[in-house]
Amino acid sequence: MADTQPPAAQPQAAESSENLHTDPVTGEKISKSELKRRQKQREKDEKKKEKEATLPARPKKEKKDDVEELNPNQYFEIRSNKINALRASNRALAYPHKFAVNSNLPAFVSKYAGLTKGQTEPDTQVRIGLRVIARRSQSGSLHFYVCKAEGVTVQVMCQLQESKSDVPFEKQHENIQRGDIIGVIGFPGRTSPKKGGEGELSIFAREVILLTPCLRMLPTEHFGYKDQEQRHRNRFLDLIMNDSTRKTFITRTKVVKYIRKFFDERDFLEVQTPMMNKIAGGATARPFKTFHNEYQSDLYMRIAPELYLKQLVVGGLERVYELGRQFSSGADLTHNPEFTTVEFYQAYADYNDVMDMTEELVSGMVKEITGGYETVYHTQSGEVFNVNWQTPWARVPMIPTLEEKTGEKFPPANELHTEEANKFLRNLLKKTGVQCSEPLTNARMIDK
Repeated sequence: MADTQPPAAQPQAAESSENLHTDPVTGEKISKSELKRRQKQREKDEKKKEKEATLPARPKKEKKDDVEELNPNQYFEIRSNKINALRASNRALAYPHKFAVNSNLPAFVSKYAGLTKGQTEPDTQVRIGLRVIARRSQSGSLHFYVCKAEGVTVQVMCQLQESKSDVPFEKQHENIQRGDIIGVIGFPGRTSPKKGGEGELSIFAREVILLTPCLRMLPTEHFGYKDQEQRHRNRFLDLIMNDSTRKTFITRTKVVKYIRKFFDERDFLEVQTPMMNKIAGGATARPFKTFHNEYQSDLYMRIAPELYLKQLVVGGLERVYELGRQFSSGADLTHNPEFTTVEFYQAYADYNDVMDMTEELVSGMVKEITGGYETVYHTQSGEVFNVNWQTPWARVPMIPTLEEKTGEKFPPANELHTEEANKFLRNLLKKTGVQCSEPLTNARMIDK
């Protein structure tokens, strides 16, 4: 049976070998279609090599310093050594004298927020100073920084192919850490993520310059900076980590500006009166005492500007106000030893006029700053109240209301200053359980 097999395989094999072509690179015998595929791939690889040859040298990926494993003292030592080495190298200034900016971050975000996914403006140069809050690296040729300035956050995207600096790409980024202030030169754009989404507004950096290294370790983003005592002792760090603190500073400035504007528009004259006096006066709080070396005399820091302002009214300045610092040697949960007040005096006006002006001042200020009349007030004990500041306010007569609440008849107004009234008020405090600190003057107890 084996001898009856048809010998047709050899001519077919010879015919198929004639259709094969020799690969000029490997010398292999391959089909025409395979040869074309290989030639196209080689042309593609050649173009890629030519493109890479025009780019800056790709940095080698180095092992990262695990700064999270360091304690603050170790971090400070390592960071200081790196900056000192940078200074000694004369390769770059660790603290440049000047970085010219042409925009600020709030204006940048407002102007370019409308960019669509993947849209960039490479012909627009942006120069902004920023603080690094977080950083991450995809490779040695791609770095991302999350940066803040003036309460606004933006992403800085640093790609090797976009670098136009004389400083090598890896040298620009090797010393940058969280907390550093950097100067970014680049152009605006919005990223185009492969996984979908609108993309993130970014600055595509052409050059990044280290302006001010941060030698101290910042608190982590996860845990934040929440300890109240530490926040008050290190207000600069509180401002870096907590936007709410920054908003408080800005709101206070708006309050001061509005108060000045309010009185200036009503022809009040702003004055400055002495802060140190030979006699403590103006209020009943305990004053700070200091000593004047030149005159060899004791002086007291003012508790209130009241007496000098009244003298100015007597002298003919019919409308005066002072916005300034006062001092008291006492302190508690709601009283700081130094604080800011505004006092104003107007001739030919009574307490009803003062109440009208106070309503108008506070109500208008709340409207100007918040855009409405309602605010939320949080007490020290955690209670929350919604407060409506819109005029008119309820006006409560003091003595009749106290008589109604306590069930006791108060002495006549012309006798409230007497010793008998003092005894009456002391007994009333015991009855009602109201606490009043020394000195137990009639005025202080009535206020309580």
